Amino acid sequence: MTKYLLFFLAIVPFSQVVSSQNNYPTLTEITQRLQKLNNHKVATLNSITKTDGGQDIWVLKIGTGDLDNKPAIAVVGGAEGFHLVSVELALQFAEELVNNYPEKLEHTTFYVFPNMSPDAYLQYHSNIKYERRGNVAKIDHDRDGTVSEDPYEDLNKDGFITQIRVESPMGYYKIHPNDTRVLVKADRTKGEAGNYLVFTEGIDNDKDKKFNEDLEEGIAFNKNFTYKFPVFEPLAGDYPVSQKENRALIDYLFEQWNIFAFVTFSPANNLSEPLKFNESGAKKRVISSMLKKDVATNKMISELYNKTVSQKAFQQDNQGTDGDFFQWAYFHFGRYSFSTPGWWVPEVKLKENDDDKTETKKPSSKEKPIVTKESNFMAWADQQNLKDIFVPWTPVSHPDFPNQKVEVGGIKPFALHNPPYNLVDSLALQHTTFILKLAAMQPKLEFHHVKVEKLSGGLSRITADLYNNSPLPTHSELGEKSRWLQKIRIDITKDKKEVIAGNTINLIDKLDAFETKTLSWIVKGSGNVEIKAGAAHAGFAVFNVKL
Repeated sequence: MTKYLLFFLAIVPFSQVVSSQNNYPTLTEITQRLQKLNNHKVATLNSITKTDGGQDIWVLKIGTGDLDNKPAIAVVGGAEGFHLVSVELALQFAEELVNNYPEKLEHTTFYVFPNMSPDAYLQYHSNIKYERRGNVAKIDHDRDGTVSEDPYEDLNKDGFITQIRVESPMGYYKIHPNDTRVLVKADRTKGEAGNYLVFTEGIDNDKDKKFNEDLEEGIAFNKNFTYKFPVFEPLAGDYPVSQKENRALIDYLFEQWNIFAFVTFSPANNLSEPLKFNESGAKKRVISSMLKKDVATNKMISELYNKTVSQKAFQQDNQGTDGDFFQWAYFHFGRYSFSTPGWWVPEVKLKENDDDKTETKKPSSKEKPIVTKESNFMAWADQQNLKDIFVPWTPVSHPDFPNQKVEVGGIKPFALHNPPYNLVDSLALQHTTFILKLAAMQPKLEFHHVKVEKLSGGLSRITADLYNNSPLPTHSELGEKSRWLQKIRIDITKDKKEVIAGNTINLIDKLDAFETKTLSWIVKGSGNVEIKAGAAHAGFAVFNVKL
């Protein structure tokens, strides 16, 4: 009992900050929490740039001692502006680390970037809510010479941008057989007819028969990186790394040689479900598959994640999108890169009596149930008795569809990708535990079997085994291939003319998990000799001998 009481008392200052609200924080509240962390001697807060909207891109550097020469993990939130939970998970990780785990900083440095999309994040707290990705840059998304001429419109004046459905025999959608609130795509291969056309809420302002294709938002952070840059796609920009926030982050990271792994909170996922190896993709000139040894590492870390984080993914099929940060960190920066949404809507198994309590009907035994993300979400929301997540379908008069039945409604923005705020604390604790377990697996260089043998003529032979005491290699396979990561360097303090055999500086490409490399020198003379081995991202090992 005493142990649990002490734990509770230890987290009170942190939990008071979080539980004092019941909604995702504003940017001002996020800044206040970061500045509070900045008062701790183990944390330093800096703004690496301001967006065109005047919002800070913050980095919180957490650690003790020689921070730049310890293996480091970078934790990134807000890769997508609509992914509010990602910001909170990154921020609560920093708060937990600083307040409750100072001993974890002895061997590891942490860089926390809580929100890389603050311009888009603001949309959640605006008068009209929609799932925004882009910053405030003025962009002609449809390339017709006019900027933002076809944005969303709030047709039913409820403050949410949802969907419009138009009754039409040419439609591709039909009412979901088990939930009348949800639409599902008709399967034309099975002879199914659609009844509805579906669009995001708005009108065709420029009369090109497309809806909302030229939004009042700019470039998406998570679509503006160099790996598989999606040329000519909306929200991507004219060229990669064109935005201040993307450029500032890359410039900062290229000076942090000690980062060995990234944990990104984003819709992409290679943690609950690891990436697969694709041999043809791995052999391409522009590599499109994680390399074989790195796939094995991903699998190992995925198993650790699934043992640590209790919630399991449902229909999670996003393992990276073109131009995103998560893939850039691996394919173009050469580090281990892991990403998770942090939360999924739990899979709902409908029971016989579910239709007595909710609007979701259990299919008959002869029906093969049709389960979509939307129908599963609505079934889960019914079970949780969530009330403020759906806009009932309501008829509206629409100028583009005269004399047709048009309705506005659907799942409210942000609900599918973000849990109710009261669930975030437990998610944050589990993900903090996971990140700290990952940190404990960092490369760890050690010297073993150090031996000094006296030879004739005033010479001595020094031998030692350099050992990576970790289940992680010192370098990702792609990092070694890219030749960007620093090699392991071994230095001996003896003057070059006194080293008869062996080099005063040795370089090793990498050490695999639990691999040993035997080193040997023959030196002349007497006195103390120091031998140091390592790299910033793999840590350093030192031993001293007296000749």
